[in-house]
Amino acid sequence: MFDKKERILKEANYIITTRNTIREAAEKFKVSKSTIHKDLQERLSSINQNLQKEINKIMQEHISTRHQKGGKSTKEKYANMKNKV
Repeated sequence: MFDKKERILKEANYIITTRNTIREAAEKFKVSKSTIHKDLQERLSSINQNLQKEINKIMQEHISTRHQKGGKSTKEKYANMKNKV
């Protein structure tokens, strides 16, 4: 296993590269969503502030589009239920 600082940098670079969500990063790194969030929101700032700024931009994008993703998921759910009937 690698140390905490290395893990945090890998998580940050993964999200910046893939633009994936915290949930997807948690699955990839086999840690909880809370750990990823704490790593990227609190711990990263003491390691690399430039990465922190990039992560904040991506997280803001995710926050601003989550209602759209939720609406799309709900629409698909009910469309699938209708097709099964």
